[in-house]
Amino acid sequence: MKAIIPVAGAGAKLRPHTYTQPKALIPIAGKTILSFIVDQLHGAGINEFIFIVGYLGEKIQEYVKQTYPNLQCHFVQQNERQGTGHAIELTRNIVGNDEVFVALGDTICEYDVREVIESPYSMLGVKKVDDPRNFGVAEIGEEGMIAHVVEKPAIPKSNMALVGLYKIKETEFLYECLHHLFTADIRSYGEYNLTDALDCMIKRGAKFKSFKVKNWFDCGKKETLLESNATLLKKFGGHISENIQSENSIIIPPVSIGSGCVLKNAIIGPHVSIGANTTVQFSIVRDSIIGSYTNLFEVVVDNSLIGSDASVKGLSRSLNIGDNTEIDFG
Repeated sequence: MKAIIPVAGAGAKLRPHTYTQPKALIPIAGKTILSFIVDQLHGAGINEFIFIVGYLGEKIQEYVKQTYPNLQCHFVQQNERQGTGHAIELTRNIVGNDEVFVALGDTICEYDVREVIESPYSMLGVKKVDDPRNFGVAEIGEEGMIAHVVEKPAIPKSNMALVGLYKIKETEFLYECLHHLFTADIRSYGEYNLTDALDCMIKRGAKFKSFKVKNWFDCGKKETLLESNATLLKKFGGHISENIQSENSIIIPPVSIGSGCVLKNAIIGPHVSIGANTTVQFSIVRDSIIGSYTNLFEVVVDNSLIGSDASVKGLSRSLNIGDNTEIDFG
């Protein structure tokens, strides 16, 4: 089985951070979004990965090659973002007739990966939501079998949202339906969508079974990213590197603090993730994500997302600051 991870999106809702960093590499709970996904799938036995890259794709390639040197990895360029269906179609020559597991590059979920992979059925991950109109939606029949899927329906007939996890056994069938979308120019909201290809497969007789994820962590915008960071830190307990310097400082768990950090007269936590080689002096930081090589001095930071190589000095604010930024409130 091969894993396909589309990571070509621009991540507009997480700007300014995604001007300089792909969304999949945004830090959360001491890891990146992408590493949560890869570690899950690799831990379940998948060793071959196909990354669909586009915007800032060279950073994805560099990160994967450095972090996972022992994995067999392919990188496919999606120069025009025409939807998830278009992205998956680009992998056809690499996949061949092998089964695939597709995990969207901003989807962190808690579920039994090995059980899904070993199922005799093709599988789609679902989660009950209050308002399914902004998601792909699955209509589920007896014994969890899926009767119909539709992308962002105006009048949903189900509240079971597709979470972006797809195990597909009949890949030849999948690529036939993707080809049908292109030849018939079938689009949803102006894009060729994977959901439409899956529905094409179902209409032609393919069997899909649903599986419910225990938790679905939204990493799409600042507020939900910070909520997910807090939840994951509570769940996994965080991690504090051994080679940090801490002087007259208090750490309130759960937190994640990267290697080489310097803490002086600071209070850190709870629910804080700090990248490597960041310095925090005379400051209080809570419920926030701070990048690497950043300097905080005499600030109170709460509910904030601060990028790498940033410098923040003075006053108390709720911030959303991108990489390579310097701010002095005086």
